[in-house]
Amino acid sequence: MRDSGAKNSCCPPGGCNRVPSGGRTAGQRGTEHDRPPDSRSMSMAANPSFDIVSKVDRQEVDNALRQAEKELATRFDFRGTGAEISWSGEEAIGLQAETEERVRAALDVFKEKLVKRNISLKSLDAGDPRPSGKVFKIDCKVIQGIETDKAKAISKKIRDEGPKGVQAQIQGDQLRVTGKKKDDLQAVIALLKGEDFGVALQFTNYR
Repeated sequence: MRDSGAKNSCCPPGGCNRVPSGGRTAGQRGTEHDRPPDSRSMSMAANPSFDIVSKVDRQEVDNALRQAEKELATRFDFRGTGAEISWSGEEAIGLQAETEERVRAALDVFKEKLVKRNISLKSLDAGDPRPSGKVFKIDCKVIQGIETDKAKAISKKIRDEGPKGVQAQIQGDQLRVTGKKKDDLQAVIALLKGEDFGVALQFTNYR
C-alpha cells in the first residue's frame, strides 16, 4: 500500500532546497537591503536642519586690505606718516604708523573697506595700538569659526528661548540645528539674528 503522504511531498529524498517566496534558506545571511532601517537614522534624516557657522572669505579680506593699502599710500593726510597695512600671517594683519593717532586712522580706513565688501566687523579682532621702536602698531586677527564659549551661549539661547523640540549640537567650530518643522528653524534664525554673541554668524546648509 502506498504512503498517502508521499504524493503530497515535492522534495526529493535527502531534503528540500526550495526557498519559499520572499524567504531565505536556513543560515543564509541577509544583505543590508534586507535589514530594516534604523529608526533613529530615518528620523534624523527626515528632520530639517541648518548649520550655524562663522566664516570669512579670505579673498574678500585681501581685497579690502589692498584697497586700504592704496588709500594709505595716496591720501594727503597719510603722507609722510609711515602708515602701512599688510598680512602678518594666515589670518593675521598688521598696521603701523609713526603716531598712535595715524595708526588708529589707518585701522578705520581698513574697517571701511571691509564693510564695503559686506564683511562684518565682528570678524575682525583688532588690538590696541602699541609702541614698537619708532612706530605704533596694531595687530588684527580675522576670526574664523565659533569659539567654544560662544557656541555654548548660542546653544543655551536656542534651548531656553527657541521652539520646543529644536536641538543644537556643537560640531567643532560650528553648530548643527535640527527640528521637526522648518518654521521652527526659521524662528531660531530670527531669534539668533536679534542677539549679539560678539561673532559674525551665517546660517548655511538649510535643508
